[in-house]
Amino acid sequence: MALSYKARRRWSLIILVIGLPLYIVAAVTIMGMLGRPPIWLELLIYIALGVIWAVPFKFVFKGIGQADPDEES
Repeated sequence: MALSYKARRRWSLIILVIGLPLYIVAAVTIMGMLGRPPIWLELLIYIALGVIWAVPFKFVFKGIGQADPDEES
């Protein structure tokens, strides 16, 4: 079942306000527990983690910046 435009807007807000900060804290905590790699490797890991978090939510964020397609003019 596909999500409606309003449901996708709500979920995207929840993901960005609650989920993303939790993901950042988890990523930094795990990186801290693993030890300090060389700075170039650490940068690559953080860049990869910064891109990877959005992949599962691509369908939620797609078209959110557009006008509501179900709304009548």
